[in-house]
Amino acid sequence: MSPENGADERVDRVAARARWGVDLPEDYRAFMATYGGGSISDEADILAPAPVGTTLVASMADTTADARHLWVTEGGRAVLDVDPGHILAWGATSGPDLLCWLTEDKDPDRWPVLVIGRHTRPMFTVHPFGMTEFLCRLLCEDSTSQERWPLSIGRSLLMKPAPSFVHWQVQEDRWKAGLDPATGEPSRYPDGF
Repeated sequence: MSPENGADERVDRVAARARWGVDLPEDYRAFMATYGGGSISDEADILAPAPVGTTLVASMADTTADARHLWVTEGGRAVLDVDPGHILAWGATSGPDLLCWLTEDKDPDRWPVLVIGRHTRPMFTVHPFGMTEFLCRLLCEDSTSQERWPLSIGRSLLMKPAPSFVHWQVQEDRWKAGLDPATGEPSRYPDGF
């Protein structure tokens, strides 16, 4: 995925640790330094650890609260035996699936990915690898290598025809200019969304 429309999010590690009570994984910090927060193919948002000042990308805090609430309302420990305080969201899809870490391990580089699939069964799936490996498996591997596609959105939506990334600020600038935030082309909706 080309980083041409990415931007260094300049994550303040101390502030992020103070806000979340944990260090964030190295692969996530590297992603934030290369791409920042934004959207993959206008179908999956990668969230920055602090609010970014736009309504085009969800916040990590709101998405984490949604994930923890879903854990409670969809069965809690009976469906996923974790402390909900250890669910930390890093992304969301248009599905609308929530992409999270389970932060129980003291080493953030060993946190597995939790997908809360709004239209998948089972609703909660744990993947024993980090965020960037999860994204690589979604975007780079033959879809037949996945035993079960973990998201509510189809692989073709993420690939369209190849995955692309657009930083939230680039999206915001395009939107203000009357362009499609994902593509930069003239908007199909000139009066807004």
